[in-house]
Amino acid sequence: MKAISEFLSQIIYENSNATIKITIGTLVLLVFVLIVTHLVLKAIRVFTTRKLQEEDKYRFKAVFSFLKYLIFCVVIVVVLDSSGVHVTAILAASTALFVGIGLGMQKLFQDIISGIFILVDRTVAINDVIEIDKKVGKVTEINLRTTKAITNDDKILVIPNHKFLTEILYNWTQNNVVTREFVEIGVAYGTDVDLVKALLLGIAIQEEAILNNPEPIVLFEDFGDSALKFKLHFYIKDSFNVPLIKSDLRYRIDKTFSENNIKIPFPQRDVYLYNQNQ
Repeated sequence: MKAISEFLSQIIYENSNATIKITIGTLVLLVFVLIVTHLVLKAIRVFTTRKLQEEDKYRFKAVFSFLKYLIFCVVIVVVLDSSGVHVTAILAASTALFVGIGLGMQKLFQDIISGIFILVDRTVAINDVIEIDKKVGKVTEINLRTTKAITNDDKILVIPNHKFLTEILYNWTQNNVVTREFVEIGVAYGTDVDLVKALLLGIAIQEEAILNNPEPIVLFEDFGDSALKFKLHFYIKDSFNVPLIKSDLRYRIDKTFSENNIKIPFPQRDVYLYNQNQ
């Protein structure tokens, strides 16, 4: 026992005024306490998440991982202080270093705090279709620092979490999976507007991606400069693929209008030329 005690008492590091002294026993105790802390935290995580739904389980794990690092930091400080290491002296000696690190990692901490807020208040969830910075994507992963989303063209958006708090975010599917979309159409003056309405509704009903309940509707929007403006409103469950759905609708509209001799006009201007020599 005496040999073990002497071995553990061997000094690994000691500063000039002996305020900071680290022994082998201190390191052994630190490793042991960290292992025990890790096992206890793991047991708490497993016990807490076993009855949670998958989405809530993912959210808890993300926040818990951040808290775990804080707990480890507190444990390290407590163990060193209880072992005779003057932690305050270490902190005082490293003040300038910590200030520099803090300034350099300001954005990182901002992202982490924002990530916690996102997970707690459910601003964004997995599979939500979001629009930020004029980019649209489906959320695939939410981490403490960044959120990942996939776009319609299979590109990955890596979004720093602080953007969700500082930028305007459009969450297309937070309130409901079903969203309302529209396609604008212009027809020539003199066209039978009742026929236009009937054709547009018929096209919408034939499109598999469009829901029959709520029913699609056609609004006569305005009398434009060169066209009668209509808007076909419809509901879908797949907002992520809305560009493809709208494209299919426009193909059908163009074909159907052509078969029924309905003209889709383009802007026209009358130009008058004056001869100043006359």
